[in-house]
Amino acid sequence: MSIKRIDVGARMSGAVIHGNTVYLAGQVGEGASVTDQCKSALAEVDRLLAAAGTNKSKILQTLIYLADISDFAEMNAAWEAWVDPANTPARATSEAKLAAPKYKVEFIVIAALD
Repeated sequence: MSIKRIDVGARMSGAVIHGNTVYLAGQVGEGASVTDQCKSALAEVDRLLAAAGTNKSKILQTLIYLADISDFAEMNAAWEAWVDPANTPARATSEAKLAAPKYKVEFIVIAALD
């Protein structure tokens, strides 16, 4: 099977397609609040999925990392406003130290192609 890389950089690609599966790099967002960062990061998830030829209704799994687990309810509100309610993926959320102190949330997504 071939491998296609999207938004290739020196350190990583934004997404990698192998077979009928798309793997996104961890997506973080901009903004002061968890809600703002979620909206920004999930917009980037939408963009990368579209570039790969799929969309959020095809997400198989999402891993969510929060810098502070006490932000769980705020993140969930943003997630529930964005996710396709008819096609919710398998999901796990945990607390982790993120790449930079300004980041409050990170999403890692695996999706199927259309």
